[in-house]
Amino acid sequence: MPRRAERDTEVYHSPMNNPSPAPMAFLMMGAVHQMEAHLESALGGIGLSLAKFRVLSQLVEAKEPVPLSSLAERCSCVRSNMTQLVDRLEAEKLVERVSDPNDRRSVLAALTPEGRARQDEGARVLAEAEREVFERIPEADRESLARLVQLLKP
Repeated sequence: MPRRAERDTEVYHSPMNNPSPAPMAFLMMGAVHQMEAHLESALGGIGLSLAKFRVLSQLVEAKEPVPLSSLAERCSCVRSNMTQLVDRLEAEKLVERVSDPNDRRSVLAALTPEGRARQDEGARVLAEAEREVFERIPEADRESLARLVQLLKP
């Protein structure tokens, strides 16, 4: 068994610590995390997060109040998280809970006029933030990137 100093040196020079290029998946995940942080920051300027924006966008798309359970499914999150998220949106007067006329046990999330206005503003802010990120990439490369990302989908 190598002495401790030798083992420490081996760990230091392991592939995990090598400054050579990272595997493609790690490069992509890093880029996605940086983009997510950029978008979160942009939305933060208007008091939204990506999660809040997504809920507002789902309600805009639905064009009617939506059961919280359906909203959780549409946003790919668990119901308890959706309940907490709707609580916060309701406190900000962006969403309101309404009774389901077809099922008195069910509660629906309804978009308020302020919620619709904030979603519109969020869409504008996100489009600008996305433009800032992608304007550094030549148009032909953006088209290739979009095509390649589609190929990665299962």
